[in-house]
Amino acid sequence: MKCPTCGSVNFYAKDPDDEYEEYRFALRGDEVVPDDADALAIIKDTEAFCERCAWHGQLDDLKS
Repeated sequence: MKCPTCGSVNFYAKDPDDEYEEYRFALRGDEVVPDDADALAIIKDTEAFCERCAWHGQLDDLKS
């Protein structure tokens, strides 16, 4: 999976309980690889934000 706009595989998600906390992760195929072992559990319906462009949406919206 990758960003549908720019092709990046690097994303972040915001903590729903703390608007200032972000969790960065990369996508390796269909696998989510968080930067931090204590990161928020990233699931398919989590809103993701691309690190490289303005795209954001559900992980299910990403193309393979």
